[in-house]
Amino acid sequence: MFAPSQEQVRRFFCDAWSKHRNSLPLTPLEAQAVDWIVLHPEYHDDLSDADAAVARQYSVEGGQTNPFLHLSMHLSITEQVSIDQPRGIKAAVEKLVQRRPSLHDAHHEVMEALGEMVWESQRSGKPFDGQSYIDRVMMRATR
Repeated sequence: MFAPSQEQVRRFFCDAWSKHRNSLPLTPLEAQAVDWIVLHPEYHDDLSDADAAVARQYSVEGGQTNPFLHLSMHLSITEQVSIDQPRGIKAAVEKLVQRRPSLHDAHHEVMEALGEMVWESQRSGKPFDGQSYIDRVMMRATR
């Protein structure tokens, strides 16, 4: 399993954004990242300076959204759906997409469910519950 460091993740997104802005070829994963970056103009300045991005601290207490965590969650959900892992997430997300104005809006709701499940798993010390995650996404799809 690949476990990049915080710096590697931040440089990946900054490099992908730089390549996009300079019309350079992108890897398939960079292209997926850029698709999400384009939808988040509020992050463009953060992604334009890799060294500053690596050094910056984003604190919830300071009311700051971490653009790298947010974009990583978009990529994670994209991957989950593409391989249907956990099994059933693809159908749940597709159902949610049908009931929301866009894939982007649906992803943000899936992020809420994913964040809740990760937090609960960490708090309880129990493994991530894939079925509960899917159930939470389906619950959002039926509201």
